[in-house]
Amino acid sequence: MRPERKLLISIIVIWLFNISGIIGILIGNEDWFLGLTPINLSIYLILILWNSKINQLLILGLLIPFFIGMIVEYLGVNYGLIFGDYEYGENLGIKIFGVPWIIGVNWGLLVYCTSAISKKIHHNVIISSFIGAVLMVALDVIIEVSAPRFDFWEFKDGVVPLQNYVGWIVTAFIAHLLFQKVYKTLQYTISIHIFIAIFIFFTTFLFF
Repeated sequence: MRPERKLLISIIVIWLFNISGIIGILIGNEDWFLGLTPINLSIYLILILWNSKINQLLILGLLIPFFIGMIVEYLGVNYGLIFGDYEYGENLGIKIFGVPWIIGVNWGLLVYCTSAISKKIHHNVIISSFIGAVLMVALDVIIEVSAPRFDFWEFKDGVVPLQNYVGWIVTAFIAHLLFQKVYKTLQYTISIHIFIAIFIFFTTFLFF
């Protein structure tokens, strides 16, 4: 299949899932659609792989943020380190030591997408890693509002500490730096669609 056709199909799938999820939740099928979150995030990652030349560098690159994410989330959930005192709910699926495995996938997905975007803004790896980390933190600020409602995760006493955002930007910067050093052939178009789709999804529920 031609790359252009693959990309078009991927963009259609991204927005089909995103718009269906928003409408489904708004009309009252919240439990069903939110339960599909791990599948949705997995499909986003599969679409990136489908539009990429799969090789050892890509796999290694994605595994870096996956394991960094899983490790820091484990320390957070079990010891209150890095991000603060919080725990995961049930809508993100199967957990490993208190951390849903899809969270590692989400780290890989977001680092990839924000790397592709940040590399378009600046080619220096330090600067692009910082920009990518800022994009991830900006998205997290929006997601944090809906996370307890969607039974994704919740901080102690329902208050998101400043520590969370500091931990995010430091961890995301390190993940970006290592990822961008390893893998450089990024698919910008699909990345910007995934990032905007996630942004629009959670921004919608700031108001509804």
